[in-house]
Amino acid sequence: MKTGVGGTRAVSRPREETIRSEDLANAIATAALEKKAQDLVLLDMKNLVSYTDIFVLCSATNPRQAKAIADYVVLWTKREFDRRPKGVEGITLGKWVLVDFGDVVLHIFDGPLRGFYNLDGLWADAPRLPVPEAEELASAGTHSRT
Repeated sequence: MKTGVGGTRAVSRPREETIRSEDLANAIATAALEKKAQDLVLLDMKNLVSYTDIFVLCSATNPRQAKAIADYVVLWTKREFDRRPKGVEGITLGKWVLVDFGDVVLHIFDGPLRGFYNLDGLWADAPRLPVPEAEELASAGTHSRT
């Protein structure tokens, strides 16, 4: 066993050379839910754009929470999958934080900005993927809670 984020104990798992974008998106969604992200949506972008496979959209109640979600997702994906984002934007202000993993892009919006930019509506033709339940995945031993 190894120590996880926040000092919790995590189950050691072998790292894979590659991870499917769906699995990475589910892991990102689960980590965001653990930090109390709201209105989480996974959009399948594979047939709509060439720069990513999946958008993970969520809302935070304030900029501090948006930053906490982003920080936790970055730490968790680094620890569990040895994946670092290609870029992180907006973390200083925390109004719209974008964490780009290449095949998966996480968008975290502070409150009303999600409705203002309306990515849900802009990409209304994107198929919605099932959202994982944080408790289900944690109890299955695939993620440690902090």
